[in-house]
Amino acid sequence: MPASKIAFVPEGESAAGLEAAGGFFERAAARDVLAWLRLLTDPADSAAVVRVLGRPPIELRQVDIARVVQVARKAKLDLPAALGPAVEASGMPPEARERIERFQALHREAQVAFEALRPRLQGTPKELAAELTAASETRALDAGQIPEAHAQTLRETVELMREEVLGGAARIAGRLGELRLDTDLDISHGVVRYLELVKLSALADRPAGQSLEEALADVNQRLLAACTPLQREIFQSSALDHTLLAAERGEPDAQAPRPAVAAAPGDAFARREEPSLLAFVPRRGEGLVLSASDIDTYRSCPLRYKFARVLKVPSPQTLHQRFGIAVHQALERYHATDRQSIPHSGHAAGSPPIGDRRDLQSASQHTTVGQMLELFETCWRRGGFGESEAERELHGKARAALVLYHRHLEAHEAEPVWFERSFSFKLGPHHLRGRVDRVDRLPDGAYELIDYKTGRPRTAEQLRDDVQLSLYALGARESWQVEAERLSYYYVLDDLKVPVPSAEMDEDWIARVVAEVGEAIVAQRFEPTPSPSVCALCDYRIACPAWER
Repeated sequence: MPASKIAFVPEGESAAGLEAAGGFFERAAARDVLAWLRLLTDPADSAAVVRVLGRPPIELRQVDIARVVQVARKAKLDLPAALGPAVEASGMPPEARERIERFQALHREAQVAFEALRPRLQGTPKELAAELTAASETRALDAGQIPEAHAQTLRETVELMREEVLGGAARIAGRLGELRLDTDLDISHGVVRYLELVKLSALADRPAGQSLEEALADVNQRLLAACTPLQREIFQSSALDHTLLAAERGEPDAQAPRPAVAAAPGDAFARREEPSLLAFVPRRGEGLVLSASDIDTYRSCPLRYKFARVLKVPSPQTLHQRFGIAVHQALERYHATDRQSIPHSGHAAGSPPIGDRRDLQSASQHTTVGQMLELFETCWRRGGFGESEAERELHGKARAALVLYHRHLEAHEAEPVWFERSFSFKLGPHHLRGRVDRVDRLPDGAYELIDYKTGRPRTAEQLRDDVQLSLYALGARESWQVEAERLSYYYVLDDLKVPVPSAEMDEDWIARVVAEVGEAIVAQRFEPTPSPSVCALCDYRIACPAWER
């Protein structure tokens, strides 16, 4: 089966002349073939399936991929298996059904070719896919930079936009002959992209001394006057203005207000024409449903948020994620021993209700270290861990850490009063929710919120922009009427508690973060903001355009 059937190679582009294998794997066509290899090897590799469905020759729209994921989650199927039921779903447009059927035909052909190739492989197909994936990503991660098209000046941005508009025009023209229900939407997106090119050219030629913000307001007003209602909606939801203004402001200095949402790269405007995904965004009433994890995910990379929370593309749990869950479960069950359930709402600040404020340290007094380790072993077995060297090492670290945890809790002056306590409150139009691992009552009557971590410790300085515990403090006040004087992360494996400085509990900043993240999500600003530290932990690299050039 020729690779040209499953990978799109732009005219004039080939692997010849590339400086290294790493450069070859940064080509979109090479990553298309790699994605096909991964899905043929493992149909549960959802990120690879999403890339294949979204790229030529299939080009299934994101909104239709979201529909497929919904079917898969409901039926508990992997994505390729869910495509059959998805085609029969009443909400799937005819054009999407045609594209899915095109994928299914290619998939069957590719499976036959792949089976014929198996006897010639050295090692298993899964090992080959893993090795090629590592080869495709090692250079970028080791170099500390992700390949991307940078627009350093407004003139360069105009050139990038011109290329995109020409490519989009050819794509739309090729679809005009198809029997489709959304042809008008394609044309409207193409028109808006052309208007944005006109906008950029006008900004590049604006009079000397005129600010970018002032010129934008004038140009936008003139262009909107020429738009149809549908084009106006698309034009106003674009992230281009936000990106241009953020680029002009540059990076804030140390004294400037902390940014709520990181600016996307200079080429963030280059979004494929897509219908709205708002129907798949977690909403309640006029606002969004958000957690601290949702906010951190969006702030680290909006595209990662889109994959995980909007499209809800499944991702396998890593060894360290499963390990963290096992340790959390062991601690939760340990503290549940020798005490009854504690009501999670309706109590004023000060003391827990009578009858609940029994000596909750009884968990440490009545449960021996041996019993605590038995609880951990139960959680470990249920987590499905094996006997690899890495797993044995984590198992030993956890046991040693839990012994220290038990010893220190017995000598702890503060009184643990709540464990795994949930909160929910409204901030502006948005609904915030979460769960605090542990709440201690200090000797002076104040409260401390503690969140367990099993990863590498971070310093107080690194926690300067921390959202999680500051949001938890607001949740404790709004949901439980409890004022938290201290906020701390407890790094279980290192037996280290790191407090978040009280000076960093900036409620105005947290409110601004929530508002700006919510606004950006509703506006569907899902451009990638690549960085080695974030990308190294991301499950969706194979589907991310920031990894290709």
